[in-house]
Parts: sequence; C-alpha cells; structure tokens
Amino acid sequence: MISEKLVEVVEKSGLKKSFIADKLGITYQGYLNKEKGKSDFTAKEISVMRDLLHMTNKEVMEIFLS
Repeated sequence: MISEKLVEVVEKSGLKKSFIADKLGITYQGYLNKEKGKSDFTAKEISVMRDLLHMTNKEVMEIFLS
C-alpha cells in the first residue's frame, strides 16, 4: 500500500509533512490525501518527492508505480 511505505520513508527523512507539502506546492491536507491514496501524486510531485527524500529508483517504483 502506498501510504505505509511512503510514511516510512518520510519518517526516516526527518522532514515534516507540512514542509513536504509546501515543496510540492500543495496544502498539508492535500498531501495527506495523496499519502492516504485518496488522490494521486503527479509526475512532477513524484520527482520532487524523490529528490527531497533521497529515494532510490526502487523505492519510487514500489511506492508510486506499483
């Protein structure tokens, strides 16, 4: 499930979800909806997340493209 793995990666990063939402150009609530799978991350948002969280290609595939 997208949210479990993503939450794990975010927690390991030490970044606050509000900071990530700001970097994505969305509201905190908008981020939570995406994290919970209620709406999809755009390709640009995935790219920003990858850079912010220093994600591997494998992690990106597992979280966003499975």
